[in-house]
Amino acid sequence: MAELQEQLRGERFKKGWKHSASLPSLAEVHRTITVPSKDKGFWRTLLAYLGPGLMVAVGYMDPGNWATDLAGGAQFGYMLISVILISNFLAIILQHLALKLGIVTGRDLAQACRDHYSRPVAFVLWVLCEIAIAACDLAEVIGSAIALNLLFGLPLVVGVFITALDVFVVLFLQGKGFRFIEALVGTLILTIGLCFLYEIFISQPAMAPLLSGFIPRTEIVTNPHALYVAIGILGATVMPHNLYLHSSIVQTRAFGKDEAEKARAIKFATIDSTFSLLLAFFINAAILILAAATFYGTQHADVADIGQAYQLLSPVLGAPLASVIFAVALLASGQNSTLTGTLAGQIVMEGFLNLRLRPWLRRLITRSIAIIPAIIVTILYGEQGTGELLVLSQVVLSFQLSFAVFPLVQFTSEKTKMGRFVNPGWLKALAWVIALVIAALNAYLLAVTFFPQLAVGN
Repeated sequence: MAELQEQLRGERFKKGWKHSASLPSLAEVHRTITVPSKDKGFWRTLLAYLGPGLMVAVGYMDPGNWATDLAGGAQFGYMLISVILISNFLAIILQHLALKLGIVTGRDLAQACRDHYSRPVAFVLWVLCEIAIAACDLAEVIGSAIALNLLFGLPLVVGVFITALDVFVVLFLQGKGFRFIEALVGTLILTIGLCFLYEIFISQPAMAPLLSGFIPRTEIVTNPHALYVAIGILGATVMPHNLYLHSSIVQTRAFGKDEAEKARAIKFATIDSTFSLLLAFFINAAILILAAATFYGTQHADVADIGQAYQLLSPVLGAPLASVIFAVALLASGQNSTLTGTLAGQIVMEGFLNLRLRPWLRRLITRSIAIIPAIIVTILYGEQGTGELLVLSQVVLSFQLSFAVFPLVQFTSEKTKMGRFVNPGWLKALAWVIALVIAALNAYLLAVTFFPQLAVGN
């Protein structure tokens, strides 16, 4: 281990960094997945790189996003599909930067912050990131608990405890190889997709209005209430832990160290990421389409709560399985998100602190940070409390996001760090615009949460 650490330090200490890099995060699976040589063909190589993008895409279809998609479809029909599409484009750009940082520098985003900033600054960034991961994890845990309650009538607090068992699932699968975790995540995504294909089929959306929803309309800006929901969709789309996660798990592939091999790795990892995020777009759009086809223009147009949507789907659509399949998709979404959230917690702890713990202890600490608040609030306040906790978790995520996006854009735009892979001028400008737009939207959402009188239309 000491010899490996010394080797990696030598390979990963480059001009532009204030500190040499330590062992990579997720060291137990680092560079464990072989990739074919260049002469093995496009499709075989792509298959080897498929996986990390799916794990990242999970964060874009987690239970925390469902409420805004439901509200958008129920209140404004198909109009806000274009907003989901724009949000997806922003995500594709940022995840490309994250994977490029990991492949080129050999550092994940947490390690990059640790090796660039002073120790006090890096420590503050770590604290903020841990809070954000706990908040995000909280949304997934509660989403899974709600799904178990809807499907099996289990009390929310019991559902929270059951959700905590995913720690052992990750430990078991990672012991068999990282591909097993990727396969589980892919299977759950497929389950969610099939569930919503069924929901769209039985809801029979009107195709002409649906297709027109892909085109941005001025009404999104001129209608204060539509603008507020649109800002909610845009502002809550990119999850900060995904940027840390992606920059690390792309390094599970054993690509070559020369520039040509890194360029090849970036190419295929970007295809993987883009394809996976398009799947996430389909699922988010499907939630909005389902809400639009079922509730828009009816007495139920004010539906925004997951439990309320579950209760209404079957009677409104006249399909007994509609509600059950909706809850199955929610459960798959929540469990998928807790799996990737657990890994992100490990990456952040190891990256910022260079703290190496036994895997079971490390994951138990990460999960406890989210589980304990969820259990306390569920016991004390019940379903209403968990709903408010979901809202609070999204506020915390909004606050932290820019502390991940700005360093990512900064690092990938510095030639001393990235060499020939530095962001070209057009991408650098676009990335900074995206970072500023996200910061402005999340600042607005944060302000409105605490000062509702500032909301557009008031």
